[in-house]
Amino acid sequence: MPDKKKKYELNSVAVIGNYLPRLCGIATFTTDLCNALSEKLGDQGDVLALAMDDIPGGYSYPERVKFELRANVQSDYLRAADFINVYQFDVVILQHEFGIFGGKQGAHILHLLKHLRMPILTTLHTVLTEPSDEQRVIIHELAKYSERFVVMSNKAHDILLDTFAVPESQIQLIPHGIPDVAFVDPSFHKDQFGVEDRKVILSFGLLSPGKGIEHMIDAMPEILAKHPDAVYIILGATHPHVKMATGDAYRHGLLQRVSKLGLEDHVLFHNHFVSLEVLVQYIGAADIYVTPYISPAQVTSGTLAYAIGSGKAVVSTPYWYAEELLAEERGRLVPFGDPGAMAREISELLENDLERNAMRKRAYQSTRPMVWKEVARQYLELAVSALERCVSSPKPAHGEARTPKILDELPEVNLAHLRSLTDDTGILQHANYSTPNRYHGYCVDDNARALIATSMYYSMRKDESVIPLIHKYLAFLFHAFNLKTERFRNFMSYERTWLEEIGSEDSHARAIWSLGVGVKHAPNDAIRDMATRLFLEGLRKVEPFSSPRAWAFILVGLHAYLDVYGGDATVRRLRSVLAEKLHKAFIRNADNDWPWCEETVTYANAKLPHALILSGQWIPDAKMHETGLKLLEWLLEQQTVPDGHLSVIGNSGWFTRGGIRSNFDQQPIDIMALVEACTEAFRSTGDRKWLGESRRGLAWFLGRNDLHAVIYDFKTGGCRDGLQPHGPNANQGAESTLAWLISLLTMFEILGQEVLVVKG
Repeated sequence: MPDKKKKYELNSVAVIGNYLPRLCGIATFTTDLCNALSEKLGDQGDVLALAMDDIPGGYSYPERVKFELRANVQSDYLRAADFINVYQFDVVILQHEFGIFGGKQGAHILHLLKHLRMPILTTLHTVLTEPSDEQRVIIHELAKYSERFVVMSNKAHDILLDTFAVPESQIQLIPHGIPDVAFVDPSFHKDQFGVEDRKVILSFGLLSPGKGIEHMIDAMPEILAKHPDAVYIILGATHPHVKMATGDAYRHGLLQRVSKLGLEDHVLFHNHFVSLEVLVQYIGAADIYVTPYISPAQVTSGTLAYAIGSGKAVVSTPYWYAEELLAEERGRLVPFGDPGAMAREISELLENDLERNAMRKRAYQSTRPMVWKEVARQYLELAVSALERCVSSPKPAHGEARTPKILDELPEVNLAHLRSLTDDTGILQHANYSTPNRYHGYCVDDNARALIATSMYYSMRKDESVIPLIHKYLAFLFHAFNLKTERFRNFMSYERTWLEEIGSEDSHARAIWSLGVGVKHAPNDAIRDMATRLFLEGLRKVEPFSSPRAWAFILVGLHAYLDVYGGDATVRRLRSVLAEKLHKAFIRNADNDWPWCEETVTYANAKLPHALILSGQWIPDAKMHETGLKLLEWLLEQQTVPDGHLSVIGNSGWFTRGGIRSNFDQQPIDIMALVEACTEAFRSTGDRKWLGESRRGLAWFLGRNDLHAVIYDFKTGGCRDGLQPHGPNANQGAESTLAWLISLLTMFEILGQEVLVVKG
């Protein structure tokens, strides 16, 4: 008689997501799910959590959290994968929302998933009918690594089928979990909150503009006309990310609205993120629960699930999840942004005790399958079936490991020397060894590069400690702009005296480049507005410029600016004009043996093809794009020695048409330009050879050069000032240090976006 099929048991589950005490809905969900899974497994298995951190110091997590990932640090995702694999968890359950992971649209999480050796279940908290191209790629990649997608509504299930073409067999509907609470009369809890003998309307959750609270406030006067004892309680702290971006402006706007309408005694703000026990009491005290959200695109809502699961009469706008959960007379729906309709429905329910209580009972009874112990049971059954499939039909390892190996080799970003070179004025040009040299003062060139580096760093890590540096470099550029000439000065003495009235075209163009990057990556609106103003003022005199490098620097800055303000017709026209000038310069001067636009190849050479690749891609102009790629290939050929490492053109003689190229001194800014250009070539073509060329450029700093000398100083975080015939220049000035930092940040950036690049 054949053996019965072996029944696999779960011994350990790892759950990845936000976790309390971090304040957000997914943190609450992950915490509740872990507790429910642990209770269901009992002594038979362990449930551990890996928590996503969005602040530098992390949080004081409970014992269950065994690993913390800094959301914007790519290497943490690889360390987390190692941790999970070493401990040999049976199953991983990922809580997915685009915004909680680092990288573009949260792409960093894919570096973790592709290295796991056990089945993955992915709970999707957001599913969109009109995803961006990047979001679509992310979902497809998640599908590649996940045994099952778990969704919490039929709408999410249908979107995955219709919009993303995910197979039906890969989608599992498990409802949002809710606490198992008794069906109680609201009067039981009202005295705890000082609202006894009043009709209580409640909204709860982290406060943000998308919640539509203002519409409910506007509905209150009409409700009070019929029910003068009504009170609207708004329970919840301001969402931390909203508070970080705009402070408490939204809450204060709501308070002013309440004051203007004279509702101070009828609209109460309880500015707290409360425990589950207290939250249940608040919900219990409510006669009516309201979700006045302003957008339909929401496939789940923990607050609505909790309210209906507690047997509340609910009035809501018709977002997707509400339409589904409140069907069959379990609640009432009103149009978006219609305070009058909301007031009428609430007033009618407050008047009709019989109808309101019948609605409450229907809601409560329908949600018994949503209590956490039932949800945990379904997750565990799904996990066991996924484990059985993987054991009986093992899959090959996911993809290739090249990118994580590169990430392992990248040094951590170290801003110590950058900070050392920066004083209250800006960044100093030079250093004696690693000690700042004040004798030569400051220049726009270096402060522009510093603005680029710190803006990129903030965009990647969201580290607020660099914002004061961004202010300093931006302030230097503002002071450098001569309002009379509408040109940037360049050199300033240590005594803060300008040494010229007009800088070179190249220095002016670098300022424009940096301001464009500053606009793109600004940490807040105030910095973006300042960078935008100076950027636009600086453009007034650039069209007559004659330097090809100046054109190229400006073009790269224009593209960064247009990533934010893509509709600016004036800037788009200027991009076309300068790109055409640059392209024609190559066509005029080139022949079969010499494709360059000048008689001498000098410094920052790869910035020129970089500008053509960008412009050709986005104007678009296929010929221009092709020219840029061919020029970049030619530069790499000219600067590659037989053993394969880069040997960039030296500044002691450069490389002239028909002449011999100089081998020394080799400058870090030339490597930086190559790394950036090759990265853009990869973005525009999807050809991985360009990623390899970028990596080869970074390797120059780390010893893969003519003298096998390490140019980057791991101890100080600075970079030596180039490669001379007898070794590295021991001084660690601003230009070289910033060239290293921008190169390193560019590599981190592209490796975080790699999955989003489509070949061809």
